[in-house]
Amino acid sequence: DAVSLSMSMSEIEDPEVKGRKKRGRPGKQVSNKKPRRSPTDKTMSMSRGRGKANGVAQHNGDNADPVTLFEVVKVGKSAMQCVVDDWIESYKQDRDMALLDLINFFIQCSGCKGTVRIEMFRNMQNAEIIRKMTEEFDEDSGDYPLTMPGPMWKKFRYNFCEFIAVLIRQCQYSIIYDEYMMDTVISLLTGLSDSQVRAFRHTSTLAAMKLMTALVNVALNLSIHQDNTQRQYEAERNKIAGKRANEKLELLLQKRKELQENQDEIENMMNSIFKGIFVHRYRDAIAEIRAICIEEIGVWMKMYSDAFLNDSYLKYVGWTLHDRQGEVRLKCLKALQNLYTNRELFPKLELFTNRFKDRIVSMTLDKEYDVAVEAIRLVTLILQGSEDALSNEDCENVYHLVYSAHRPVAVAAGEFLHRKLFSRHDPQAEEALAKRRGRSSPNGNLIRMLVLFFLESELHEHAAYLVDSLWESSQELLKDWECMTELLLEEPVQGEEVLSDRQESALIELTVCTIRQAAEAHPPVGRGTGKRVLTAKERKTQIDDKNKLTEHFIMALPMLLSKYQADSEKVANLLQIPQFFDLDVYSAGRMEKHLDALLKQIRLVVEKHIETDVLEACSKTYSILCSEEYTIMNRVDIARSQLIDEMTDRFAHSVEDLLQEAEEADDDDIYNVLSTLKRLTAFHNAHDLTRWDLFGNCYRLLKAGIEQGSMPEQIAVQALQCSHYSILWQLVKITEGAPTKYYNDYGDIIKETLSKTRQTDKILCAKTLILSLQQLFNELLQDQGPNLDRTSSHVSGIKELARRFALTFGLDQIKTREAVATLHKDGIEFAFKYQNPRGPEFPPINLAFLEVLSEFSSKLIRQDKKTVHSYLEKFMSESMSERREDIWLPLISYRNSLLTGGDEDHMSVTSGSSSKPGSVRSKKGRPPLHKKRIEEESSVEGSWMMRNDTLPTPGALQTPQLTSTVLRENRPAEHMADPDSEPGSENDYVHNPQMQMSWLGQQKMEEVNRKDRSGMNYIKSRSNQGVRQTVRGLMEDDAEPIFEDVMMSSRGQLEDMNEEFEDTMVIDLPPSRNRRERAELRPDFFDSAAMIEDESGFSMQMF
Repeated sequence: DAVSLSMSMSEIEDPEVKGRKKRGRPGKQVSNKKPRRSPTDKTMSMSRGRGKANGVAQHNGDNADPVTLFEVVKVGKSAMQCVVDDWIESYKQDRDMALLDLINFFIQCSGCKGTVRIEMFRNMQNAEIIRKMTEEFDEDSGDYPLTMPGPMWKKFRYNFCEFIAVLIRQCQYSIIYDEYMMDTVISLLTGLSDSQVRAFRHTSTLAAMKLMTALVNVALNLSIHQDNTQRQYEAERNKIAGKRANEKLELLLQKRKELQENQDEIENMMNSIFKGIFVHRYRDAIAEIRAICIEEIGVWMKMYSDAFLNDSYLKYVGWTLHDRQGEVRLKCLKALQNLYTNRELFPKLELFTNRFKDRIVSMTLDKEYDVAVEAIRLVTLILQGSEDALSNEDCENVYHLVYSAHRPVAVAAGEFLHRKLFSRHDPQAEEALAKRRGRSSPNGNLIRMLVLFFLESELHEHAAYLVDSLWESSQELLKDWECMTELLLEEPVQGEEVLSDRQESALIELTVCTIRQAAEAHPPVGRGTGKRVLTAKERKTQIDDKNKLTEHFIMALPMLLSKYQADSEKVANLLQIPQFFDLDVYSAGRMEKHLDALLKQIRLVVEKHIETDVLEACSKTYSILCSEEYTIMNRVDIARSQLIDEMTDRFAHSVEDLLQEAEEADDDDIYNVLSTLKRLTAFHNAHDLTRWDLFGNCYRLLKAGIEQGSMPEQIAVQALQCSHYSILWQLVKITEGAPTKYYNDYGDIIKETLSKTRQTDKILCAKTLILSLQQLFNELLQDQGPNLDRTSSHVSGIKELARRFALTFGLDQIKTREAVATLHKDGIEFAFKYQNPRGPEFPPINLAFLEVLSEFSSKLIRQDKKTVHSYLEKFMSESMSERREDIWLPLISYRNSLLTGGDEDHMSVTSGSSSKPGSVRSKKGRPPLHKKRIEEESSVEGSWMMRNDTLPTPGALQTPQLTSTVLRENRPAEHMADPDSEPGSENDYVHNPQMQMSWLGQQKMEEVNRKDRSGMNYIKSRSNQGVRQTVRGLMEDDAEPIFEDVMMSSRGQLEDMNEEFEDTMVIDLPPSRNRRERAELRPDFFDSAAMIEDESGFSMQMF
């Protein structure tokens, strides 16, 4: 925290500060003279020596109290200020030993087991010490405290950062100006940050950045004191000569001089850290190190904006917006959000906004959802600060994100939309309208604007998504159902624009979506992971909203239905509203008359419409209102029964008329039957109409149609559907009274169905079989969870069903070849569809399905086993093929089932060359039989390929022998047909454009191309092969410091940085030169030439 402005003179004037000499160069040794100590002081110093003898840590066993500074900070039991105070006391007694303790603290915090001894500290350079400590690392493990998992190490990170902050805070008035402590620490951290050992680099960078943050706080305090001292000096100097105190003026001058000297000292320290560490590590190869740097520079710019909020520092954040890693881009956006939140800082951010606005807007489409959310929030802050900063195109890029399936992105975009379109910008005018309600209220125009936005977005089926996106930011607007209703019902006032028919339909749809959102209190389907448990406050809000909307629409809905009863689309939407009512309000509020009005309007709608969606909405509304738990059930049941009675009588009479007229029936007779039957069918779906015996008349219609053959198709379809519902309702009664009986001939029916289906389309039949097995497997997963017991009867039952399904393919493998291959393809995709949430070392959730799929492997011919196995390997990682645990047995068994016989593939798969004449079988003394079998297979397969009349998607079963164009042109006479390949297949593909490539054909083609590419790559690799040395263990992969120039760039891309970037998100950052060539950084104000090469010699090469 900044020191209070009222700090007294004595707090600033420390004796050690006043007597110090001018600061020397970093690392310069200073006199080690120390005052003579009393025996009491010696005892106290030994007690605070943290168990070190000659700079070596002493350990007293596992259960002993912590004795080193690292152990004290790691355990975290002592207050950090006490730990720091102890170190400061030891520093005053023996600063070499205290600094040695601090040096070993940083070394041990990096995970190094080595210890710096006092003679090393006095006689060796930092580079030599670091080299020595590198040798002490544990080569068997790459973990170190900052990367170790667990709550203890997470707490250690916090304690580590707190220790550095408290250390500087406690030393800010004396020790940091002694030209020794800070020089030593900064020099050490700079050396460690240049190490190729990641642990040293990571730990020292974090320490240096936190050290810099603490120094920025000290600099801010000094700046405040300087301003106060200057004001006091000027006030005293401006007094008349008689009242002016010259001694006080001299003291103030002396104080101002000392404060300025301190400020210069702190600035030198900060420059050393910034130039020596930050400018290298903000583009380190490790993303976490880059993130630390960006996070801290954001803190500096916010904490001390006068010194750091300028283009010289902002450019680093701007460049890093293009980082490859999402966590780094996220830190950039968070840092900028902290700046844009303060409107007073906007003038200083204007140039940065103009320079990097396009990049920030493009990040709203970032592939990392967390980054996209923060980018939208940042754009919203920019909009709040200056509406002119964003163009219409920029805003439109964010608008459409309200329809995103990812809810956090959509909600953030909804907040932006609310700020841009629905925020009230004229408080005085709005205050005058605030007392008005309904369409004249402030929300009237906003609702119109929402309707226009919804229509212009042209995503009319996603109204629920739009409402959900705006729900958190615009609830007051979206819950103003009174205003929405008045806009629909009342005539527009003079000068007000009338809503068009499209606008009225859109407003009704949006109104229904707001009602659903308020009543259900969860996102729509497809957005979110499911229903979550509501808090007590959310539950209370939900109940209040449900009561409010029920009380309003109980009276308004009949009027809305009356006005729009002729419009099927509007009526179908309006009839969704009653399902969200609290139906107890009808009886509790004595609103039965409004119920009667609603029932009357629904009856009129049923009589007026025959559209399926309208009738189903009416049927569902009756079903909801007839719930037995509500007292209104009897009243609604009477109205429903009266309606069904009338429709049934009408249906019976119209059927009689139609059957009597027979072939002489006119359109009116057909329409009367069809319209009434549609209404009854829609009601029969949700209501048990068995007592009206609709089945009898439906059966008469169907029988007449079969006998006479003149029944209209629509009537036959509706009669079948109504009969179907009648049978289902009777089955419900049977199952409720007694268990369902299964008959022996049920299996014969299923087998006959499968046979007919297979004759119609083999591939679709195979897809149906595998889909049914997948559904059974999913049900088993839901019941037992992901850890299936593969020996259970349920799993065995699915495998047995799969075995029986496999038998239905028969013995002719050629005829079912493509169907079986397609079945395996769908099964493999299902098995690898969902990754295990516990990590890649665990098998995919559906992997056990491969054990079921193995039952079909025997139906694959040898050639196709190899193709399916190749397709399987596309889904497998390298580690999967090496796993042998029990949980991986389904994959092992399925692979073995494919490899059995799969290597004996005698068909040509090599592009541009024929197969070898010999084979494994031919070497066993049976060439005649083998040759005969190959010819038979080829002839059968060739005939299968040409059966365009039986298969909807005909294609080659075997990849034809494809020869490159160059080879065909250069050697036309030498190109001979492969005796083992399929005859005529190449001509089919080359000369017949109607020939479609089957899945097997595609896989074979890919295999041929892959082999061609691998052959060429092998030749290239052999010709360009070199030697590369790799350093393993804790060192980085390259011997050179790859973190120095891990990002490469070109000047052309620098100039086009405002254009849209590729999805790779490469960092647009400058590589560094040797530190000795660097000088003080100067502001470049984002000038392109300056970024390429500035006067300081700091290389700004971009990519």
